[in-house]
Amino acid sequence: MSIILASGSPRRFELLKMAGIEDFKVIVDTSEEIIIPGLSPEKQVKRLSLQKAQNVSRACKKDDIIIAADTLVFIDGEPLGKPDSPADAGTMLGKLSGRVHSVLTGVTLLKGGTHVSAAEKTDVKFREISDDEITAYVNTGEPMDKAGAYAAQGGAAVFIERIEGDFFNVMGLPLCRLSLMLKDFGVV
Repeated sequence: MSIILASGSPRRFELLKMAGIEDFKVIVDTSEEIIIPGLSPEKQVKRLSLQKAQNVSRACKKDDIIIAADTLVFIDGEPLGKPDSPADAGTMLGKLSGRVHSVLTGVTLLKGGTHVSAAEKTDVKFREISDDEITAYVNTGEPMDKAGAYAAQGGAAVFIERIEGDFFNVMGLPLCRLSLMLKDFGVV
């Protein structure tokens, strides 16, 4: 049995190590993420994480445990994934400026034909961000591979007034929830 992280995210890699999982392999799901209109945020991220786990399972053994996660930012019910362009990143950051938004991460554990999926929600309040601050942050390139166009553990930390919920969820992997799920799977 091997533990497989179905993510190429360096943040998830480090967070999994932080959770005490040292021996694992990384297999990246390269399929396109499709957001289905009308699904609740919780169902959306759970579905996406399950999709990643199932896709990666094709390259795994039956007794491997696959950990997959997918994070989206929601504001006014609108999902914000990774920006398509610097202009898109700027637009996303403008929507988040001065407001509370929700970060949801779906986590799936899959082994053989058995899986369990959960969703974790964290609310984040941004202070007002000026257009110049948005431009400067977008120009760093950091927002381009992040849901909602920001990294709470990076340059966007100065925009965050408060976080209610699991901080690590905002980084892409809710460690408390994951540890409980792993315990149920007999891993930790």
